[in-house]
Amino acid sequence: MSLKTYIFSIAVLLVSNVLQAQTATGSLPQKSQVSSDTLMKQGNTSATQALTSNDSAPKINKQVEEIIQFAKKFLGTPYHYAGSTPSGFDCSGFIYYVMGNFGMRLSRSSPGIAEFGKTVKLSELQPGDLMFFKGRNTGSSGVGHVAMVVEVKEGVIKFIHSSTSRGVIIDTFNNSGYYVPRYLKAKRLDYGGIAPKN
Repeated sequence: MSLKTYIFSIAVLLVSNVLQAQTATGSLPQKSQVSSDTLMKQGNTSATQALTSNDSAPKINKQVEEIIQFAKKFLGTPYHYAGSTPSGFDCSGFIYYVMGNFGMRLSRSSPGIAEFGKTVKLSELQPGDLMFFKGRNTGSSGVGHVAMVVEVKEGVIKFIHSSTSRGVIIDTFNNSGYYVPRYLKAKRLDYGGIAPKN
């Protein structure tokens, strides 16, 4: 071994030992890791964005795609209290009508609809999932509003619903000063094998 090679080997060994010692004593910065549970407890919009971040949009199965396209046909339909027809919908009446067109019999009320399906995390939302919110009173713990997810892309959640002031519309959940603090839970229904009524 030449003197040059020997000196180089010693230098590499010394640098390696120094780095190991710094890591052990904590003098080297470590990558920060924050769990999604911690972010959820923080309860702010930036946490919501982090919880819902995905690299790409989830794939939509054919049945869900048909349901979403059918729901979008009613964009602009006015809000009507207790309405469940294309002449006017309330929030649960809209979901009830859309799902009914595909042979799904749900409850007529948003708290009733919230009893159906499997609970899913905010970070796992997919198109077709239902989101449930408190009503106008943020102090309430009961379900007062329901919406259907139509798109999840790069963590941005969009849902369709019948709003009291704007009728059937698509809104974005992320950073919403109204819907984020009112969010309660999400449910996934079993869409396997369903088809629109003839």
